[in-house]
This record gives sequence, structure tokens and C-alpha cells, in this order.
Amino acid sequence: MAWIFLLTAGIFEILWVLGIKHCQGPKTILPLLFVIFSMASSVIFLWLATKTIPMTIAYAIWTGIGIVGVFAYGVFVLKEPCSILNIIFATLILAGVIGLKLSTK
Repeated sequence: MAWIFLLTAGIFEILWVLGIKHCQGPKTILPLLFVIFSMASSVIFLWLATKTIPMTIAYAIWTGIGIVGVFAYGVFVLKEPCSILNIIFATLILAGVIGLKLSTK
């Protein structure tokens, strides 16, 4: 169950970062509320995951999910520029996340 909590925390991590893009000032209260809700949810699920998964592993995976998720969204949805080096290094982060998961009991 802890790994599901950690994956959920990572998804909320992606959502709050993406939500920031839609916060254009004080007139956009709904995107701001979405960001706050996503931040709080991300941290709560991370906390639940760390009850079983070591904090160092959980935090590294949590941030890795966020990094790779936002990177993929930026490249595929927002059509942001991307080089082969960007893809290589994002893949290395993803490989590290998978390696941490596989090496943890």
C-alpha cells in the first residue's frame, strides 16, 4: 500500500507543478486552490508512504516522479523544445527511480 501512496504523491506532485502554469494572478482563484490542494495531497501521501518506505528512498522517488512527469508533459503536451541530451538525462532520472524501487524491499 505504501508504494501506491508514493505513486499517488508523485502524481499530485506533477499536478501542482502543472497547476502553477495556470495561476495568472489574483483573478484566478480556482487554479490557485487546485495548486494548494495538490501540494497538500502530495505531502500527505508522501508522509503516508514514509511510514513503511525509508524516507530517503521515498523522497528520491517522489521527486523523480515529479521531474519525469513534468518533463514529459512539457515535451509532449506543451511542445516545449527538447534536445537529445534532455531526453538522455530524463531517462537517467527515470532509471534511477526504477532502480530505487527495485532495490527496496
